Amino acid sequence: MGSGRPWLLAAAWMSVAASLLHVGCILGGPDWYRFFGAGEEMARAAERGSLVPAMVTAVIAAIIAGWAAYGFSAAGAIRRLPLIRTALIAIATVLLVRSALAFVPHAWGPNQTLAFIFWTSFACFVLGGSFALGTLLSWANLSKRNLG
Repeated sequence: MGSGRPWLLAAAWMSVAASLLHVGCILGGPDWYRFFGAGEEMARAAERGSLVPAMVTAVIAAIIAGWAAYGFSAAGAIRRLPLIRTALIAIATVLLVRSALAFVPHAWGPNQTLAFIFWTSFACFVLGGSFALGTLLSWANLSKRNLG
């Protein structure tokens, strides 16, 4: 495995943590949605018993868990997943673009706090950078058919 393995493992474990935090919001309810900055609208919907916040959050958690699987796969910790290089590029791109949205004033709704925008954008930058650097450093090895 190339020298990107530590970066890919770090990205995978950070993704696991992010996915679990999203699951925690579902289980923790409105107070967790508020604490993590999901917005008052999401928290109030959860208070009303709406399934929308839980469904939206579950989809996000599942996507992030998929990112973790691709990170572990690229690091050789689990079997090789399909389209590994394409997926890693897409994951890194999504995260880095999402982090850059911190600098686009109209990209955020009125319920988002500056703290939420900063911290989530910073987390996306670190996570996206880890995926990008790990992918770059492991690029040649990722093309080999004998991974994982």
